Amino acid sequence: MNNNRTRRPSDPRLAAEQAFKAATTKPAELPPKAPTIPNSKEQVTLRIDRDVLDHFQEEGPGWQDRINAALRKAAGL
Repeated sequence: MNNNRTRRPSDPRLAAEQAFKAATTKPAELPPKAPTIPNSKEQVTLRIDRDVLDHFQEEGPGWQDRINAALRKAAGL
């Protein structure tokens, strides 16, 4: 008995496109965002010119609060 089965050759391009689509397709429904806490702080990465950073750090600890206050003033908050 002949056990050799005819195999359909796979199309590597089609397989790659299907894999890419599966990996990049957004879920139908995103989970709800967590509620925000009023007056909470958010950690971010921010690039600031060295001279600007030096200016706020000259007075010692609390420089991040001083930068935050200056940004609030500039934003009109």
